[in-house]
Amino acid sequence: MGLVIHDLTPEAWEPVRRDYAGWTVVSDTGTIRPCTGCFGCWNRTPGKCVIRDGYENMGELIHKADRVTVISRYTFGGFSGFVKNVFDRCLGYVLPQFEVVGGETHHKKRYEENKPFTFVFYGAALSEEKENSARRYVKAVCANIRGHVREVRFAENGPAAQSAPRPAPSEVGKVLLLNGSMRHRSGNSAALADRLAASLSRETRSAALTEHLADLSALLPALEEASDLVLCLPLYVDGLPSQVIRFMEWSLGEYRGGAKRVYVLANMGLYESSQLTNLFEAVRQWCAAMGFEYRGGLGVSAGELIGALIRHTPFGLGPTAAAARGVARLAEAIGAETDAGEILAGPTAFPRRLYILIANRNWNRTARKNGIRPQDLYRRL
Repeated sequence: MGLVIHDLTPEAWEPVRRDYAGWTVVSDTGTIRPCTGCFGCWNRTPGKCVIRDGYENMGELIHKADRVTVISRYTFGGFSGFVKNVFDRCLGYVLPQFEVVGGETHHKKRYEENKPFTFVFYGAALSEEKENSARRYVKAVCANIRGHVREVRFAENGPAAQSAPRPAPSEVGKVLLLNGSMRHRSGNSAALADRLAASLSRETRSAALTEHLADLSALLPALEEASDLVLCLPLYVDGLPSQVIRFMEWSLGEYRGGAKRVYVLANMGLYESSQLTNLFEAVRQWCAAMGFEYRGGLGVSAGELIGALIRHTPFGLGPTAAAARGVARLAEAIGAETDAGEILAGPTAFPRRLYILIANRNWNRTARKNGIRPQDLYRRL
């Protein structure tokens, strides 16, 4: 049995539907909800998402398929908002525990298999640079969900959209910290954003994307009055969370204001901050499409460790030292309205082996708290 995940309209799907006769089809019914980052698919209902909207069994569907084809509009170096949402919701396909594979930290396999994925991207003016960006992205995705890239194909679809000319960002204006995490109040994105805000000498305003998902137009006043935008967000499946991509897709058509200087403040649970490079690239491509000025930013790895320490110990001591230096550099760049570069910060003097050991033990401890036997974390569906 094959599995096809696509974002095509009914009209665009009809000509290719026969190619996937007998396959399981996952398409946009308008009901899918973003991954909330609750990890329930790991420590409450192992292998299955706790959100019941018709997309809770993505991990099981991938496992039962002998091959997977993904058809997506090319969007900022990777998937469209809907397709990315599907991948965000398939986290239960792998295990929460870490191991080192190919010199990088990845999640362990739930199933002893190496699933083949075919990716088909469509869009306008897909240059060689964009195609290479998509190839890098899906390679990273497959590395983390423990499958492999069988093939990547590209299809041109219409003329290239042109970004509208925009007035340059004002020299002095508000800094908008836009939290793109679904755990915006308690997550690591919020903890890092608070530290950044405390280091800025300019007037700042904070907004949480999750509070505006039902009506993104409510964000327009905050966007229009800001000269600088800081995207504070976690890494989900090697890229931007789906709700952030949907915001970016919406902004292409709806935002009519002036240009912004855009910075990134990203975090992730994996150990190597180098795995954030696809996220930075996605923001860069969005800025190019919007006519904004991409100014780089800070990427922090081992986010669960760093986030916990930020809340309970002085920021800048011990493992948070590199993250604190990165926040200071980012704040300085924003204050001077200059490029920050792409700053990558991991836990200072905290070995990867120890990080993995502690993280894996914590998953067993969490299982017990939830009334689940640790061995049931490895449940197969």
